[in-house]
Amino acid sequence: MTHRQRRLGTGRTTLSLLATLGTLAGAALVGAAPAGAAQSRVQVAPGVQYEQFDIQAAKGPTHAHVLSVDLRNPRVRVGLLYPGVVAARATVSRLATAQGAVAGVNGDFFNITETQHPGVEATGASVGPAIANGRALKAAVPDGQRFGPALPPGTSTQDVLGVGSDRRARVDGLALDGSISTPEAKLPLGGLNQYALPVGSIGAFTKDWGSVSRVRATCGTDTNRAAPCSTDTYEVTISGGRVVSASDTPGSGPIAAGATVLVGREAGAQQLRKFFTGEQVVVKHRLVAASSWIPYRFAIGGYPVLDDGQPLAGLDNATSAVRTAVGIANGGRRLILLAVDGAAEYRTGLTIAEVADVMRELGSVDAFSLDGGGSSTLVAGAPGASAVTVRNNPSGGAERPVPNGIGVFTTG
Repeated sequence: MTHRQRRLGTGRTTLSLLATLGTLAGAALVGAAPAGAAQSRVQVAPGVQYEQFDIQAAKGPTHAHVLSVDLRNPRVRVGLLYPGVVAARATVSRLATAQGAVAGVNGDFFNITETQHPGVEATGASVGPAIANGRALKAAVPDGQRFGPALPPGTSTQDVLGVGSDRRARVDGLALDGSISTPEAKLPLGGLNQYALPVGSIGAFTKDWGSVSRVRATCGTDTNRAAPCSTDTYEVTISGGRVVSASDTPGSGPIAAGATVLVGREAGAQQLRKFFTGEQVVVKHRLVAASSWIPYRFAIGGYPVLDDGQPLAGLDNATSAVRTAVGIANGGRRLILLAVDGAAEYRTGLTIAEVADVMRELGSVDAFSLDGGGSSTLVAGAPGASAVTVRNNPSGGAERPVPNGIGVFTTG
């Protein structure tokens, strides 16, 4: 098999390929290969290929695991891996196997901890918008409420990597457009199944949220995630188009199909206190794309690092870490999924600027950063296998449960 090594230079990153020949047993198609060894490309399924190779990055060697997904193949599609609700987590391998994916990677950054708010439950919910099978699951939290590294200039929590009904992948933005209407008033909707609501707003929670407490949605501010939880909150439950209950404190537990729980903070709470039992209420919501009129069948949050072949300005070139990213090639007809290995000898990883350069060298025109560190996971099955295998070594020593990921599916 062919061994490939990619070397990252200083300044404007330059990648050069060194090819040497070596012999590796077919059974070696597992997580990290030994330093200095890498496999050639292997077909996971028609239209889906896997490879791994070494990268000499600025702060030391790292090891890349890559999936190439041909969306021109009518039997191939990508979709959202998730546990069935927004506020829940599971490992990528478990999600992929449960949903029948042949490969996949972890997804968006998420509400992993709540050390700043003692007694408040971390929701596990993702930061950005999410669409599964054409249905909007959630909208984005305010920029100041996100978990993860600082956003590059000009990006926001609304940024997504999506695949439209035309089977083309795009980087776009998805904003929430929603309203709450009663016979007396029409109010704007400030959130949909989010772990953090804008100050003074009202958010909607549906069965897609899950059973986790909704208190976290009223903590922090639009610019400070660690700010105290609001002391002015109110919650109203709508079922059958009418108010059926209300509470001064956001609750928990599953939400019935067809029901909507409205959570308000500050001015939003004051508006909800005007609602009364039996009042007619209509809640509408949708996610509106910033640049594409093609409906999205799948979308996941993160942030762009490469736009039209050029790295975004202001990308971090100092902090190296284990990373996951996805690239778009061939006019949106091919996806390139990258996860860096977390084994000790490779753990220095890549800077975000290096991620952009690696993705460009792999053929991406646009690229998108996903959650990294202990979350970085790439899974792929062997032909005929009933379950996927984790191909990289997670940096925490075991897979971290995550809220979502990108799944690769095939038929036939």
